[in-house]
Amino acid sequence: MGDLLLVRHGETEWSRSGQHTSWTDLPLTARGREQARAVVPLLGAERPGAVFVSPMRRARETAELAGLRDARIDADLSEWDYGAYEGVTTAEIQRTRPDWFLFTDGVAPGPPEHPGESAEQVGARADRVLDRARAALESTGRDVALVAHGHFLRVLTARWLGLPPADGALFRLGTGTVSRLGTEHERPVISTWNVDSSA
Repeated sequence: MGDLLLVRHGETEWSRSGQHTSWTDLPLTARGREQARAVVPLLGAERPGAVFVSPMRRARETAELAGLRDARIDADLSEWDYGAYEGVTTAEIQRTRPDWFLFTDGVAPGPPEHPGESAEQVGARADRVLDRARAALESTGRDVALVAHGHFLRVLTARWLGLPPADGALFRLGTGTVSRLGTEHERPVISTWNVDSSA
């Protein structure tokens, strides 16, 4: 059976400035496009058996530039809904909530169409993605690629390892990186993490 390849999208203006970005549909910057192209050699020679991608433009563009064709859009791969913190940096939030930390404190409620999510809600989406990914791993016998967002992929990694969603806080993840989740002695492991073209 193959591994799960996690691809975090390339840089956007807001990822560069540290602004929380969930539903705001930003394109990649020029550097982000370079990062996406640099993902190609990091994926390995064999084409993945299946590719799932977030519906957001930055993820779809990364998948295309990384040569991940025939990607299936999966809304569950969307980034953590930041509610009222959309477009706001951590430093700005901490002016009124000095000890605020996303994974443990969550977000302030946003508009009705984007009320925000808890770590547990993001974890439930990650579990659904993992169910689909495991089915694809078993049916194809090859790697399966997921192209998505930093906080979501960190939560998904925690769930792959059997950890609570909030333990995604343990896994730093840069833009334009590839990580590999696999198994050892039939137990889930991180095989490689946060690899970019400079490695």
